[in-house]
Amino acid sequence: MPMNPELAALKPYPFEKLAALKAGVTPPPLAHIPLSIGEPRHAPPEAVLEALRRHEGDIARYPATAGLPELRQTMAAWATRRFGLSVGSLDPERHILPVNGTREAIFAFVQAALDRTRPARVAMPNPFYQIYEGATLLAGGQPEYLDCRADRGFRPDLEAVPAEVWRDTQIVFVCSPGNPTGAVTLLEEFTRLIELADEYDFIVASDECYSELYLDEDAPPPGLLQACAALGRHDYRRCIVFHSLSKRSNLPGLRSGFVAGDAELIVPFKRYRTYHGCAMPLQVQHASIVAWNDERHVQANRDAYREKFAAVTDILAPVMDFQAPAASFYLWPAVPGGDDEAFARDLFAEQHVTVLPGRYMSRDSTAGGECLNPGSGRVRLALVAELDATVEAAKRIRRFIESRG
Repeated sequence: MPMNPELAALKPYPFEKLAALKAGVTPPPLAHIPLSIGEPRHAPPEAVLEALRRHEGDIARYPATAGLPELRQTMAAWATRRFGLSVGSLDPERHILPVNGTREAIFAFVQAALDRTRPARVAMPNPFYQIYEGATLLAGGQPEYLDCRADRGFRPDLEAVPAEVWRDTQIVFVCSPGNPTGAVTLLEEFTRLIELADEYDFIVASDECYSELYLDEDAPPPGLLQACAALGRHDYRRCIVFHSLSKRSNLPGLRSGFVAGDAELIVPFKRYRTYHGCAMPLQVQHASIVAWNDERHVQANRDAYREKFAAVTDILAPVMDFQAPAASFYLWPAVPGGDDEAFARDLFAEQHVTVLPGRYMSRDSTAGGECLNPGSGRVRLALVAELDATVEAAKRIRRFIESRG
């Protein structure tokens, strides 16, 4: 039966590879501690759950693609406060669109934005969130991988990209704070991307779903809209950002977020989504208003992650090489011996702890003249469990490493 031939181009998802790696392995009779999936385990805010219950009757009504006006107003007000935008510059009628989480929105945006009638490169960090790649392939585009290595703080070298690549590029994805590295894009790097976008006519798409999980309370990560504001670019031309409640508010199952930016991108994307049929349910919209309006639970969330990072760093720093991230809830350590697959498999077999091999989130690169995978030799640790379980996992990892000398 005929199917879209582009489906054959999709690579196995990292967790498919991980399942195959662990197949046939019998772990010891210890409680399993998964550090592989970035799913927040902290309690969701009770006020949000109460709003869901209070508006459960709205399930009987169709929602609009654009969402409730008060939801868009809340989202615009939050982004204006958070990123220091000029009051009124982020118009909830023109610059904001609610979405069912960033994963769905990122995938849909690429389908709507990519012009297949001309060269269609989509640049993305390497390692990366695999939705960037999958969305590109299914839209008929060509992924362009920008390596993120330790010697550059796990941020891509924009100046190393040849002009001929920029000329064929239609979208550049930024992930800041980064998954899996935790690296934060600097304000001047956002500014440079905007300059390149103007020169080569591409869209800058910034995935900022981890933006509220930062370790230094006095240094929140900058965002793309903030860079626009600093440039006096109040129309946010060629710029689009993705935000979500999943990580910020421990609500991954709510599937709630928004896109914001250039009205000339938002308008056709809204039209696409109207046909796509993915409007946010009304009860979710009301719950989202409550979540975006409250910062107390977000502060408590950061405090909990800060405590876990400190505890895990104390345990693992003597036996693993890693840079403390500025944000996100991931550690990205190099593994002793350099074989991330063997490390993950043997750790599971001996300590019943699951981590994700770094090569599963990266693609081979020939940058510098040799074929390398920038994720190889590292593992991603998602510090999402409660403190006691996370500390226990770190202790088991250390025992595992020390048992091998």
